[in-house]
Amino acid sequence: MNTLKNHVQLIGNVGQEPTITQLGNGRKVARFSLATNEYYKNNKGEKKQTTQWHTIVAWGKTAEIIEKYAGKAKEIGVSGKLKSHSYEDSVKVIHYVTEVEANEILLLGVKSSNNSAD
Repeated sequence: MNTLKNHVQLIGNVGQEPTITQLGNGRKVARFSLATNEYYKNNKGEKKQTTQWHTIVAWGKTAEIIEKYAGKAKEIGVSGKLKSHSYEDSVKVIHYVTEVEANEILLLGVKSSNNSAD
């Protein structure tokens, strides 16, 4: 059961091009938002959609895979854990942040083709 503690799995679409940072030791970190959609019927029977936005952070090889293959609007699966931290801004306001630290990425959706019609 320990493997189920603090475990997150999401499937969604990358919100913007991931930000890739290379650290001084050569290790990379990727940061991006992921949109997940839920569908439901309201009390009138109309189909509705809600979207949740998640901040994803990935390190090392996972960040390199994201850099190469996970661009804006790509559908991906993310497996990882929740990480929370806080920081104080310049006007002494404390901000609380919760992110998903990805340890696995699954590339989904349709393969893109670079072939152009003549």
